Amino acid sequence: MAGEKCAFEQTFSFSPLPSKKLSFLQDRDTLQLFTKWSMLGRISAQSYSFDQCFYPYSSERFAQCFFRDPKVMSSLRKMEAGAWVPLDKPVVSVEVELVPCTKVSMELFDPIYSCGILRPSGHVVKCFHDVYSDYDELRQMLQEEDSEHYYVVGREERGEFLFRLFKHLCLGGELCQYEDTIGQYISTTKQIYKDLINVQKDPETKKISVVSTVLKVCAYDESGRCFPGKREEEQTFAYLIVDPFKRHMTLFYHCYGVGNFTL
Repeated sequence: MAGEKCAFEQTFSFSPLPSKKLSFLQDRDTLQLFTKWSMLGRISAQSYSFDQCFYPYSSERFAQCFFRDPKVMSSLRKMEAGAWVPLDKPVVSVEVELVPCTKVSMELFDPIYSCGILRPSGHVVKCFHDVYSDYDELRQMLQEEDSEHYYVVGREERGEFLFRLFKHLCLGGELCQYEDTIGQYISTTKQIYKDLINVQKDPETKKISVVSTVLKVCAYDESGRCFPGKREEEQTFAYLIVDPFKRHMTLFYHCYGVGNFTL
């Protein structure tokens, strides 16, 4: 309601960008991996333009405006009971986490190659688990804080969007067929990251740096949590990836469940 707005409260308006297609969702090899990892048909990336200057300190306001924008509400879909459906009630509040995103190379993953998680061939070492019959050292490192390899990638690095993306792909969907080697996880992480994140080169120092801001978001309606899913689940996620220069934003989304079996 316009009358209730404080003078200093910035309002963002959004417009869908249907012509902006991200290459990883057009790439047949990647889609086949999504099929194998039980993520196909449940992972999406929708792009929008917005009309005001964005600064990280206005992230919560930005996310609120996004979920309440009429054009977003008419185009946004979430996965529920195996079907893509619109949000059925207005969003009343949002939770926003500013996700560190500074990496411009894959060096973060170097320690994984030399600590016993992989064989020299790149094959992932299998291990015993009380619950999972088919378990390995890579998933143990990703999920279990008391595993000996948990901190081969440091706490700060584990918070980076690049690492989170890698973890999401490794853990996959409900009927995920896990890879025996690490190569596909690394190459797909790199491909999606390059697709989602924008960088710039300093003309003087020639240093490349990330310009995108990444926000992990969760929205609530009057009944409770409504997006990305009603239940909290590590593999159900939504990230807003904001390019403040182009004033473009991509919603990167996945809902945990059984993915499509065919392309």
